[in-house]
Amino acid sequence: MLARELERYRGEPGLLVLALPRGGVPVGFELAQALEAPLDVFVVRKLGAPGQEELAVGAIARGVQVLNHGVVEALGLDAAAIERAVAAEQEELTRRERLYRGDRRPVDVEGRTVILVDDGLATGATMRAGALALRAQHPRRLVLAVPVAAAQTCELLRADADELVCASTPEPFVAVGAWYDDFSQTNDDEVRALLARSSGG
Repeated sequence: MLARELERYRGEPGLLVLALPRGGVPVGFELAQALEAPLDVFVVRKLGAPGQEELAVGAIARGVQVLNHGVVEALGLDAAAIERAVAAEQEELTRRERLYRGDRRPVDVEGRTVILVDDGLATGATMRAGALALRAQHPRRLVLAVPVAAAQTCELLRADADELVCASTPEPFVAVGAWYDDFSQTNDDEVRALLARSSGG
């Protein structure tokens, strides 16, 4: 579905598909194959609420921190709690970048059309952090793309990119995993295997 929506980019010089690991990598792999584009990862870490790790209070990417101020205020989180979450996730972000990329440097996106892919959007915090971090690297065009998303989240993210493609926005949305036949966890080995099989960055 997503490849059909983005077919017009196939064969574009300099096109790059970046996937948010881990769940976005299988989607990114299929999309990159369909669009005949190289695939790489763009590591972003969600900042989970203390005791409710699935609830995003924000996200971090290389050089960028995004907070969902509504959630932060609703939970009464102070600066110290946020700093602890950031420190823990920064360590994991660094570990994953090393694990997935090895000695390869991050791909240079300046002047290129970049499609940033995830498996879906619930709060959108992770995708937003990725979009802001990529924007700072001056791609020619930034496209955010997901197979399924909450309609409201799509609207909120529209301003963060040149284009946003949400292939399906079901109502009620419930959760990303509700719209997959198989939503089993993607592990680090699978991410590395898909990156190795792709045409590389």
